[in-house]
Amino acid sequence: MNKTQVLVVEDDSPIRNLITTTLKTNNYRYLTAVNGESAISQTASHNPDIILLDLGLPDIDGVEVIKKIRTWTNTPIIVISARTEDADKIEALDAGADDYLTKPFSVDELLARLRVTVRRLSLMQTDMTQNKSVFENGDLKIDYAAGCAYLNGEELHLTPIEYKLLILLSRNVGRVLTYTYITKNIWGSSWENDLASLRVFMATLRKKIEKDVNSPQYIQTHIGIGYRMLRV
Repeated sequence: MNKTQVLVVEDDSPIRNLITTTLKTNNYRYLTAVNGESAISQTASHNPDIILLDLGLPDIDGVEVIKKIRTWTNTPIIVISARTEDADKIEALDAGADDYLTKPFSVDELLARLRVTVRRLSLMQTDMTQNKSVFENGDLKIDYAAGCAYLNGEELHLTPIEYKLLILLSRNVGRVLTYTYITKNIWGSSWENDLASLRVFMATLRKKIEKDVNSPQYIQTHIGIGYRMLRV
């Protein structure tokens, strides 16, 4: 039995049943909640490993649920919602969601998102146990203590901003980071010119770490939303 426990927050019975059947078939343990208050209560009581959260709940908007849960835990939250506008995705991700899946979704895509999140959880737990000061992902290596990054054993010559971007992405592997989240962490603000600067620095960083910038291996773009570092 998969030790990973998933809290499914969904008020639509057919969709909730589809998700729980998928989880059961793939040996995940699960809990269910049909509204926001129950989701908050179950998270506090059972401390699930992952939360699958619908935004359109009958009592509290899902974004508010994310904000409340984020006051005490960093449990990964994957939003599953019929809201398809970039603004809705950005609002949820900025509130603290880790990923966003749009309805209708395929079972295979849901399982893929779960696998990515489980890997991220495993890496986080390993890092906490070993107190790692070195990050490795494929041919990319970052020595946090030394402040250096390497690709195929060769030191990368990064600008301070490029290095800060790489650190931020590496500490959030598998998580979609919005433009606002990144610019606030890098520059302390989120103005229009910060976004333009981010795109420039991301382009130069990619040239230094990607074999093919047109088919990136490490940094994935979510158009209109932000960036995510992929686990290679």
